[in-house]
Amino acid sequence: MRITMTSVFVDDQAKALAFYTDKLGFVVKNDVPLGEHRWLTVVGPDDQDGVELVLEPDEHPAAKAYAAALVAEGIPAASFGVDDVYAAYAQMAAEGVRFTQEPTSMGPVITATLDDTCGNLIQIASPA
Repeated sequence: MRITMTSVFVDDQAKALAFYTDKLGFVVKNDVPLGEHRWLTVVGPDDQDGVELVLEPDEHPAAKAYAAALVAEGIPAASFGVDDVYAAYAQMAAEGVRFTQEPTSMGPVITATLDDTCGNLIQIASPA
């Protein structure tokens, strides 16, 4: 058993694709038109055969409610590993990414939380 894909619900796939590639540095793995939407996945640039992140349209009412509830409570929808949270935070903040939590020590990890502009909070984490 292994994780091959996981999803985040997004309110706009084109905007999400731009943010996840331009700001977070992911690369496109799949971009297949499916009527009004796309089968759209991204992967880490250093592990292009690794876990795929599906940028899933939030069209289902439960998806919208779920995402809104997480944001209202300040709960990240996903967590991504980085080598150095402080460096990643500084780079992304300089590029205009809005953070809801600055780098914070959480015992064995350091985390920061950002707004993906598509309806989600995303946590980044690195070893302390």
